[in-house]
Amino acid sequence: MSSSPDAPLRRRGPKLEPLLLSVDERTELERWTRRATSAQALALRSRIVLACAGPEVPAIVAVARELGVTADTVRKWRRRFLAERLDGLVDEPRPGRPPTIAVEEVEAVVVATLEEIPKNATHWSRSSMADRSGLSKSTIGRIWRKFQLKPHLTSTFKLSTDPLFVEKVYDVVGLYFNPPEGAVVLSVDEKSQIQALDRSQPVLPIMPGMPERRTHDYLRNGLTTLFAAFDVTTGQVISSLHRRHRAQEFKKFLVKIDREVPASLDIHLICDNYGTHKTPAIRAWLAKHPRFHLHFTPTGSSWINQVERWFGFLADQMIRRGAHKNVQALEADIRRWIRNWNEDPTPFTWTKTADEILDSLARFCRRISGAGH
Repeated sequence: MSSSPDAPLRRRGPKLEPLLLSVDERTELERWTRRATSAQALALRSRIVLACAGPEVPAIVAVARELGVTADTVRKWRRRFLAERLDGLVDEPRPGRPPTIAVEEVEAVVVATLEEIPKNATHWSRSSMADRSGLSKSTIGRIWRKFQLKPHLTSTFKLSTDPLFVEKVYDVVGLYFNPPEGAVVLSVDEKSQIQALDRSQPVLPIMPGMPERRTHDYLRNGLTTLFAAFDVTTGQVISSLHRRHRAQEFKKFLVKIDREVPASLDIHLICDNYGTHKTPAIRAWLAKHPRFHLHFTPTGSSWINQVERWFGFLADQMIRRGAHKNVQALEADIRRWIRNWNEDPTPFTWTKTADEILDSLARFCRRISGAGH
């Protein structure tokens, strides 16, 4: 005769010893049940013990069903608790070699990496730190990875000392976000001393399983300078190549801009503080051409001038790996690359407001304010 699903579960096997808890044990078990994901095993064991606690012994199968575990799991942790109390719920030490690196040793490596410099080098290597600490190089590597320490890497920064830094940032960024009506905004600069380099031996082309190969030495075949004006709205570029980099070449470039930009538009030029942009001859020319308005970036802040990013594309895609037997060949390749760019120009999207830039710089200054002390 089958039993009803709602009939009480009968306990099988020998009579179980009641599991009674002290107030402190119940408090600790309830705290353990609220442990984070990383300690869910301990939380489950605590729930098993709490479900089994009391003068009346509940059925093992009922507890297992309630908690979604097997009856053997309930028996195991009930029995462990009765034998060892709270200590019995904590994972036992696993077999194998015990850890040999003390917390103090790890701390010493981290502190030395951050606060000390080796006697015979500018930065720590795994080998030098291993010699200092007495740990193995692989252990040093694991510690550095754990704490995201990379003493072999460095990056550069430069803070502008321009007394008008804030005003210039607001001026330039304001042009990016709100260009004046009836005007064009051009980001202008010169990429000077572009070298026409040729390898001492022919470049070996790329092959399956083999990158392009070239000799480490090269021949210098002359220099040229590229003047460029990047339209921040359309991405179009007005350019001019000159062998020298003087105020008179910059003046010629201004004349070209004046000729190519429709006469109905004002012209706002974003320039750096290079001396050729401020000579008496340039000022006199600008006075005769009132539609030109110059906006200067803060000193030491070329990152704010969009044409610098465009120069980066030119260098990566054409100049850096190019081979040119003379300046004429180099200039021809630059002109061809710019023509291709202007067939499908891409403006850059400026996302940082002036306030965000200044807040970011302020946070950086606070971080480094005590770096040398």
